[in-house]
Amino acid sequence: MLEIQKKLTNGFYALLALPATAMGLGLSIQIAALSWILTYQYGLSISDIGLVWATGPIAGILGQVIIGIISDNVWVMNARRRVFILVGGVLASLMLLALPNIGIIQVALGIEAILGIAIVISMILDLSINVSFNPTRSIIADVTPEGRARTKGYTWMQFVSGTFGVLSYFIGATLGNITLIYLGAVFVLFFSIIPPFFIKEPRYLGRYGEDEEEINQSMAGLDPTPKHYASTFEVFMNIRPLWGFLLYGIYAIIKRLSGFEFPGYYFEIFALGMSVLLIIHALMQKEAGKSAEEAGKIGFQKILAAHSFSWIGVQSMFIYFFAFVEFQIPDLSNEAIGSVVNWSFFTLNLVAAIIPVLILEPLANKFGRVKTHAGSLFVMAFGYAAIVYLGSSPYAIYILMMIVGIGWASIISLPFAIMSQKVAQNQMGLYMGLFNLSVVLPQLVSSFAIGEIVEAVPEKSVLLIVCSVTVLASAIAWSFVREPKDKN
Repeated sequence: MLEIQKKLTNGFYALLALPATAMGLGLSIQIAALSWILTYQYGLSISDIGLVWATGPIAGILGQVIIGIISDNVWVMNARRRVFILVGGVLASLMLLALPNIGIIQVALGIEAILGIAIVISMILDLSINVSFNPTRSIIADVTPEGRARTKGYTWMQFVSGTFGVLSYFIGATLGNITLIYLGAVFVLFFSIIPPFFIKEPRYLGRYGEDEEEINQSMAGLDPTPKHYASTFEVFMNIRPLWGFLLYGIYAIIKRLSGFEFPGYYFEIFALGMSVLLIIHALMQKEAGKSAEEAGKIGFQKILAAHSFSWIGVQSMFIYFFAFVEFQIPDLSNEAIGSVVNWSFFTLNLVAAIIPVLILEPLANKFGRVKTHAGSLFVMAFGYAAIVYLGSSPYAIYILMMIVGIGWASIISLPFAIMSQKVAQNQMGLYMGLFNLSVVLPQLVSSFAIGEIVEAVPEKSVLLIVCSVTVLASAIAWSFVREPKDKN
């Protein structure tokens, strides 16, 4: 074990963040370049772009849950998470290289349908990222003690990852998206295959914190945490607040691929009503007086409920922001629209890179992680609303996106620290994968329902109104989540 890991120095936190940074960078490049390439190089419609982006949530559903369960229960290459990070990183870098070469691949394969090729490449890229994303986040919880140290681990994850995200949007805005893709592929590969070999993972993981019996068993060479493979029923029951999103996602995919649909929007209304009722039910449950395991499951479901709506707002922005910019500033060329989008996401991620360590972590230590996160979301909702009414020029959009960045910084750091203290340590991969469903299932709503709205409504500012409302709903829901107690 490196000395920096023993002492939990800032250098170790930075090293620990690099694998997650690789996956975040891959996702940032996809956000910056995919919609732009598909729109202005291949002429796909907004609905087709939404279908391509839907591959990400589908890959997340399959990849993160399955890999999370497996990585909890294996020991390969003298580590638990390492092999998944290596494989996912290599595949992700290769798929990034394929993005600007969709046309060449189309010619080589002799296939006319550019949409189908884009879907396959996007699916493999997203699946590769998801293979690694779960282990890169789980390993932080594996090697840091609960409490402030773990909060610091996840805020440093966002600080390092956000810094490279800022760099990616800067490169995209100044040198172009194609240059960004090729440079990014190199960084993704390097950060995935080097750092994991310098992080020593614990052979044994406790359940709800180590007790004396577990420590004695570990010292005697025995595994105090027997393997646990969650059943399909157990997984299904754990994600009960997300059933409405899941039901809608299945229907939306069938509708988009087969053309079948129920008359009117009754099914969509039914799924929305189910989501709201299940989320309210989850938030109303009481943890007091329950066993550690029962309280943990209730707390976990509350986090799923609260976290879900924020990702409708975030993902919708990432996919369709180019349409808002084109509507809001109609005189821009295609290249200028791409530049404005990149600079907007640059300012968003600049704030998201700086404030987790400098501001969010101190505030979380003083006021609690839950209150800090909820407050950040309220600010984000205000920022979205402000862009609708004040974002009439590129520079106004850039400034207001910095306000939105406060909530974005919190979304991709604090919920991981909160969630990791609600669940059993030896099932971190499983619950990290299930937690990701509160991200990917709402993303299906963005890919399909929000895409239909944005395409149908002439006033593209409706996009940011939806973003503001959904993030505001998430902020209110987080106020019902109980602050986890530190054990150190």
